[in-house]
Amino acid sequence: MTDKVAADGCLPRLRADLDLLPSPDAGQPGVLLRDPMGYATVVLRLPWVLAPALACLDGRHGVLDCQAAVSRQTGEIVPGETIAAMVQTLREEGFLATPEFTALRERRRLEFAAAPVRQAAHAGSAYPAEAVELRRTLGGYLAGANGGGDPGLVGLAAPHVSPFGGVEGYAAAYGRLPRNLTGRTLVILGTSHHGAWNRFGLTRKPFATPLGMAQPDLEAVDFLAGRAGNAADLEDYCHAIEHSIEFQLVFAQYAGAAGAKVLPILCGPMVGPAGGAEVFYGALGELAESRRGDWFWLLGVDLAHIGRRYGGRDAVQAGSAAAREVERRDRERLAAVLAGEAEEFRRLAEQDYARGGEGLNWCGSSALYTFLRAMPRARGELLHYGQWNIDAQSIVSFAAIAWRNDAPAGNATEKREPVRE
Repeated sequence: MTDKVAADGCLPRLRADLDLLPSPDAGQPGVLLRDPMGYATVVLRLPWVLAPALACLDGRHGVLDCQAAVSRQTGEIVPGETIAAMVQTLREEGFLATPEFTALRERRRLEFAAAPVRQAAHAGSAYPAEAVELRRTLGGYLAGANGGGDPGLVGLAAPHVSPFGGVEGYAAAYGRLPRNLTGRTLVILGTSHHGAWNRFGLTRKPFATPLGMAQPDLEAVDFLAGRAGNAADLEDYCHAIEHSIEFQLVFAQYAGAAGAKVLPILCGPMVGPAGGAEVFYGALGELAESRRGDWFWLLGVDLAHIGRRYGGRDAVQAGSAAAREVERRDRERLAAVLAGEAEEFRRLAEQDYARGGEGLNWCGSSALYTFLRAMPRARGELLHYGQWNIDAQSIVSFAAIAWRNDAPAGNATEKREPVRE
């Protein structure tokens, strides 16, 4: 916000990358403001009466506009001082696009770059923070899994949806994890939900989880960083907050890969001309060929995101006719993945992206395409397909996939399962 705009009486713009959610606490109703990037570390709650004022925080409206919006939508008269106090709190906590936020963002990025270890960002929220409790929880999730592993695999894909929501998918994948991975490298391709288009995030940091420390494959990280140029961001801040890699590492450590090194790669959205990403695909494929037998691939990917939460017009429930149509479209695209048809998969993904809120909104496309480009001889087996209502109006679909080199394409060995209610 420039001085001129401020002098014109316009209030700062609310950041566009925030989560705005209804308060789950009936005793404290209102709207919650949360920063998924972790720059702002507090969660703010505004009473419902002030919620209409948020729409006026666009850099073009002032206090009187906020008051009018509240009065028009709620019938309440809110003093200008109340609006000013709300704006000041939002400014101080880093929720507005102001110089204060710019400084906060730079400070957080520098802190991550300087940190010696990538700490577990989701321990204590998405999964237990104590090792004993975490092992008990993961043991319950994987209780029905094939416990013998599969030494003939070169890679697995598992969900990155909340573990309790995608438990069948995690179990199907990690029950097949080979048990001979000590001393090898886990190449973990994760969706970068907040990353730049056609860019890749790397880090040289060890990853800490409640189950131990995973050391990075520094030679591989440095090779990719040196070859990929502007397509790769070394010490990408997205690693600090992203769950798609963290969840895979926790499950892998529990399932027997605690002695492996890691090469964590965050894959930004994949649409349009690949540009510098082509250089990255080439470098990763070259490195994979030279490390054949030493690497094992793990992909943290979800598939469709459908319903009102994701911009759809209608609510969707698992098991409904709409959800069955989502499954049909998912499986059409999965067929290209399993067959190793990278460019056909990219064509389908870009075609679907053009549909906007009515598309499938696969958030795992970039990680899957990166794998297909780096491992062109890999063929997949669909181990599990599922859908989960992340809320009452929206579903996320996910899959577990096992890959072998030169395996027959298709999913003939898959046991067909109904869409989960």
